[in-house]
Amino acid sequence: MSGFHPWLLVTRLGEASLLLPAALLIAAALAVRRRDWRPALLWLVPLAFAVGLTTASKIAFIGFGLGSASLDFTGLSGHSMFATAVYPMLGFSIGSVAHRHWRVAAVLAGYGLALLITLSRWKLGMHSPSECLSGFLVGAVASGTALALLAEPPWPSLPVTGCAALVLVLAVALQARDEETIVNTHEMVTWVSLKLSGRSQPYTRADLHRLRTSSRALHAG
Repeated sequence: MSGFHPWLLVTRLGEASLLLPAALLIAAALAVRRRDWRPALLWLVPLAFAVGLTTASKIAFIGFGLGSASLDFTGLSGHSMFATAVYPMLGFSIGSVAHRHWRVAAVLAGYGLALLITLSRWKLGMHSPSECLSGFLVGAVASGTALALLAEPPWPSLPVTGCAALVLVLAVALQARDEETIVNTHEMVTWVSLKLSGRSQPYTRADLHRLRTSSRALHAG
């Protein structure tokens, strides 16, 4: 494949269009396994908080220019957040039928994959280190909270082969598609940001650093 970069496939695994269905699959497994919809909320509420915080940080910058030039921060990395929130929970769900040691290993593998996806965002120049790290931490809080609240059995049980096939097929499908055909959540957030702020153009990273340079020049003068 011409121009193929391995980090591109890794970063695709953090797409919201892949991980939101996986998150709902986990919630459904929780509800079915415990015959109660409330355990699913113990997972969905922390996830919703993480998604809301990430979206708010993006709107704050894109629409209103609220960021940090010194930290090169324009909003939390959504890929990092989603990956760190969902993959450990997916590992927990798959490993719940195994011995405790395997269950812990599956969760740690989820965090390991999320770390790779976070690294891919920086390697590809999509996000700064501060944005990648903050996204990772917010996602870790979401999954860590859910894992703590769901520590007691019965645990959700998802077939290993089915989950592996789901992740693989969707990842390959996303990789093969043109950029224009992928559900672009960034474009959706940009549209909302401009509607809320009343601006015609979004703030960019270049704007953030230009404002910092102008401010320094004014203070120096």
